[in-house]
Parts: sequence; structure tokens; C-alpha cells
Amino acid sequence: MSLSEASAPVTDASSTLNPALVATLEAARGAARTLSTATADVKNRGLAAIAAAVRAQAPRIIAANDLDIARGRDTGMSQGLQDRLRLDEKRLEALAQATELIATLVDPVGEALRGKILPNGLQLTQVRVPFGVVGAIYEARPNVTIDIASLALKSGNAVVLRGGSAAEQTNRVLVDVIQDALESAGLPRQSVQTIDELGRAGATELMRARGYVDVLIPRGSAQLIETVVAESKVPVIETGAGVVHVFLDESADAQWAVDIVHNAKVQRPSVCNALETLLVHEAAAERLLPQVLSDLRDAGVTIHGDERTRALFADAVPATDDDWATEYMSLDLSVRVVDGLDAAMDHIARYSTHHTESIITNDLRNTERFLAEVDSAVVMVNASTRFTDGGEFGFGAEVGISTQKLHARGPMGLPELTSSKWVVRGAGQVRG
Repeated sequence: MSLSEASAPVTDASSTLNPALVATLEAARGAARTLSTATADVKNRGLAAIAAAVRAQAPRIIAANDLDIARGRDTGMSQGLQDRLRLDEKRLEALAQATELIATLVDPVGEALRGKILPNGLQLTQVRVPFGVVGAIYEARPNVTIDIASLALKSGNAVVLRGGSAAEQTNRVLVDVIQDALESAGLPRQSVQTIDELGRAGATELMRARGYVDVLIPRGSAQLIETVVAESKVPVIETGAGVVHVFLDESADAQWAVDIVHNAKVQRPSVCNALETLLVHEAAAERLLPQVLSDLRDAGVTIHGDERTRALFADAVPATDDDWATEYMSLDLSVRVVDGLDAAMDHIARYSTHHTESIITNDLRNTERFLAEVDSAVVMVNASTRFTDGGEFGFGAEVGISTQKLHARGPMGLPELTSSKWVVRGAGQVRG
């Protein structure tokens, strides 16, 4: 690349984008300016209105969701994706409660991160500010519509959503409900918008809308995320698929092993923090595996085991090389017996998506090595991987679980939807 090419200005995106998208994005930028200076009380009033509207409009939302579920079932959608797509009264109430919890959290906008007074008297302060316009591309996850809208509102951002055809009916109703709620609270309807009507082309153009969209967040399959990361001209916060591991160390408590593995795999197998591969220290395999795997089998889990696993558990089917890299999102589990901690960490380094890994152990040295050496967004000791969640972490909700290393990593809450700027106050100083 020549120097002239490197310094050339970015081409005006509006000349190549769908005019309907440009209009949506320009409205979002206007809303973002309003939100950037909105007080915490005003934003919290909007959040309370959203929570109340979700409860009041639950029958309408569920009816739309039933249409999406029926279409998904008719087109062969997997049970895991149907579970992610489904909204019922219990899930809607949980989303309303999460929105109310977000209202109780400290507003990150304006928070002073650091500051100093220079020898010349200049006062420097680094403060949190909203990104501006946040784009989100996601699949079959209508809960994300409410989660991202609520977190974006509290952090002073406008959002433009592409929720995918699988949840089109649900998302249309949800966005309408949210917009009505915002308007009732005196906030711009355009704070939350959808471009689902533009189809896949809309998602592609959203990735090209540099200058209109400040950051883009994909949530969905590994293929979706890889496509957005590879093709987007807009800065991307990468969320990742969940090939999640639990390692049963030689000293693992047997009951903890049974309970944690069961919960991590069975409680909700369709989500990204569910267990996909179980690794077992060879010195503990005979003691632990029969009980752990029998419990899983009784819960309907199919065990994909290596040779040593199958020698101890006859009901296991042979694991293939592909199994170790598979995010099942179903009642399937890969199981491998390994030589020890080093072998377990080598396996994780090779196959993990750097989401969540947990060790079950009573060995302090192995605990500290696992925590220090495993390179994932969340590492755990003696706990279920299902706790990797913005709600469980006390964030109210999450935008996603970032598996990258820039800016945000792990469950993303309010601070992760902000950037910063430096405020400099002077009294006539000039640089010599």
C-alpha cells in the first residue's frame, strides 16, 4: 500500500448504501446525540417503561413468537435453535426483571477513569462516553432484542438491529413495543430500530456502514461471527461460539463432579456456556467416569467417548476428531481421558473457542496453573460453566460474551458499551 493510499479518506458510505438504510442510520445518529446527554433518571424512566410494556404486551409478543416457532419447526430448525428462539411468559418476565435491574446499576457515562494535573496547570480527566450507534447482527435470539436495547439505552447508545428471519415476527413486535415505551418516556423512538425488512442484504450493508455505525456486535453461529469479522468495515466486538470444557482433575470431589458436569451440560444445552467437552485425568477416570456418565445418560445425553472412555462406559459412542471442535447445542457430550493437567490444557488450547473452561479439583497448585495458563475469557474452579452470563455476573443482561482480547472480554455489560475521551481544562496555557 502506498503512502497516498494509506492516508486517503474513507469513501462516503452513503453513496453505496440502500437509501432506506441510510435514513435509518441517520435517525439513529440523531437519537444517539440525544441519548449521550440524557440523565440517568431519564434513561431509567425509559427502562421502567420498557419493562412495563414487555409485561403488558406479553400475549402479543408470545403470539408472534409462536408464528416464528411454527415456521422454524416446519423448516427443520434444530431443537437447540428452537429453544433459543422461544419466548414464554417466564422468559419475558425474566427479561422485564433484567431491564429493571439495569435501571438500578450505576450509569457508566461520565465516570472518571483517571486524571491528573500537569506541571503547567492543565487538568486532565479521562471519562466514559457512549459509542454512539451500535449495530447488532444476531440469529434466532429475540431475547437479545430486549437485552441490547436496555443496555444500550442505559449506556447512552442508539442501536440498529438485524435479528434474522427466524425471529422476524417476534422482533418486529418487540421493537414496536420498545419504541412505544421509549416514546412514552420522552425518548426518541429511533433509539432502537430494526432493519429486518431489508433482509440479508441489510446485514451486509450494515457491515459496510462505516461512519454511520460506531461498533458492530455479532451474536450467533460461528459462521455468522466469522463472516462479520472478515467482511465488516465497521469495527467489530467479536463474540464467540462456545466449545466449552470441564476438566476433572485427579483430586476432584466425586459429588461435585457429578453435580457440576450435569448442570453444565443438561440445564440448558442450547446456549453458548453449556459444556461440550469433558476431560478427565486418567488417575481419576475409573473413580469418576462411571458415575458422572451414568447420570448424564439418564438425563438423555449421548456420550461421544475416546477409546479409554469407552473402556469404562460401554454406552458411549466413538468420538471423532470433529467432535472435539463441535459446539453441539444439544444433549451430546464429547469425553476424553487425558494423562494429566498438561494434557488437558493442551487439548483446550487446540480446540477451545476461548469462551469458558472450568477445572474441578482440590489441588491448589493445579488450580492456580489452570487459572493462569488457560487462555479463555472466563476460567473457573469448582463451578458450572453456566455461570458465564451477564445476568449471573450482576450486569442485568449482556450484549454478548466477547472472546476477543481488545476492549471487552467475557460477558459484556454497561461499561463495555462505552468508549472514553479526554477532557482537558486550562487557563490560557500554550505549548512552548
